[in-house]
Amino acid sequence: MVLTAWTRPRFRLATLVAGLSILIAVSTSARAAELTEAERAYLTQNAPFTFCVDPDWAPYEIINSEGAHVGIAADLLRLAASRAGVALTLVPTKTWEESVAASKEGRCQILSFLNQSPARDAWLIFTDPLFVDRNVIVTREEHPYIENLSDVANESLVLPTGTSIEERVRRDFTKLKVVTANSEAETFAMVSQKKATMTMRSMLVAVHTIKEDGWFNLKISGQVPGYENKLRIGVAKDLVMLRDILNKGVREISAEEKDEIANRHVAIRVQSGVDYDLIFKIVALLGAVILTSFFWLIKLRALNTQLRALSQTDALTGLANRARLNERLQVEFERYRRYARPFAIILLDIDYFKLVNDEFGHLIGDKVLIAFADIARKVVRTQDVVGRWGGEEFLILCPETDLEQARVLAERIGHEVRGYDFALGHHLTASAGIAALVTGESPDGLLNRADEALYRAKRDGRDRVVVSASS
Repeated sequence: MVLTAWTRPRFRLATLVAGLSILIAVSTSARAAELTEAERAYLTQNAPFTFCVDPDWAPYEIINSEGAHVGIAADLLRLAASRAGVALTLVPTKTWEESVAASKEGRCQILSFLNQSPARDAWLIFTDPLFVDRNVIVTREEHPYIENLSDVANESLVLPTGTSIEERVRRDFTKLKVVTANSEAETFAMVSQKKATMTMRSMLVAVHTIKEDGWFNLKISGQVPGYENKLRIGVAKDLVMLRDILNKGVREISAEEKDEIANRHVAIRVQSGVDYDLIFKIVALLGAVILTSFFWLIKLRALNTQLRALSQTDALTGLANRARLNERLQVEFERYRRYARPFAIILLDIDYFKLVNDEFGHLIGDKVLIAFADIARKVVRTQDVVGRWGGEEFLILCPETDLEQARVLAERIGHEVRGYDFALGHHLTASAGIAALVTGESPDGLLNRADEALYRAKRDGRDRVVVSASS
């Protein structure tokens, strides 16, 4: 998602935009979910259904001063309910904790937008994810980039009270001091004012809050694999049919519609009409506005650069991810087709890596992957591209390289791995499959040959390099 500059609208305009969003959602409800006769009868007999929300969780959802539920979650919930034919009634609350209490007491049959957790499973059942958003680490500008949160010790991480990830963070990152705040705004303020080192929040919430509240000294400093927000609709545990009906509505929402709704709440907002009070204030503060706008252009450009880097980088190892590897593979394929320059690939796999995870746990397994990536990064040449292909498999793209040169490079990596102390009490090895592009071959064909060569290396005893013959 590319961030754009914006101006904050007056509240009545925001309400109008929210109303238009509702009309858009209703107008797109032609893709109605198919309900059984029993489900239609259930809705007729029991509607409307009550729901509670987080009243202060922008840009996902808020209850504004006019009592309206607005935000990304509001639009998605309305769209899912509309397509499932479910009539809803909002039960207003002042805090998220009050909404949770109302849900537990049965005053709210639905909670609009939340992560599933073992604690919440005690009284709720959940739909499929309505929206998925990654979590990022936010620090002050001077803090270095955080490649692996497990390596960070003696620093504090602040979270809003009542978040579903607090228990996981305390369990997975025992070297951190976890503290809580009363709101999203207070969470970011504590980081800005050095009362906490960092926070972990969703990408959309982080970007929105940094922009909205003007935290110029904050930045996105990394992400945490496996901590994505899979936001769902929570339904009272005894309302299984209602959950199943809402699920049908959720499944009718396309990925494009979800992106459009999210972008609607972070895109450009421009004031319409004449507001002389506002004009006077703008004129009085023109110099400050110009300076602030210039600063935000720089800030947003930096954020966009970080977002692009995150989208092409494996979060755990810092290497190129599969999407980036596929992109570069296509570039090298076109270069070969035009100039017939040699091009080879090396597909590497850590031998018996599953045993490492089984014996030592996934956090140690992650450290092994990071160390292996560092070895490969140090051994490869400047023109080579090394990335994580998936799991414990790594792919190296080798421009201007024939089979023999690629074999030597793979042997060097294997030698370095055998001699490296992974602190496991024993040494590890790696297997490799090599293939060089030939005339008339597709990128998929090249990858298949390297994969077959890797399979032969595994089958023949591991800790070896196998070169694929030209097809």
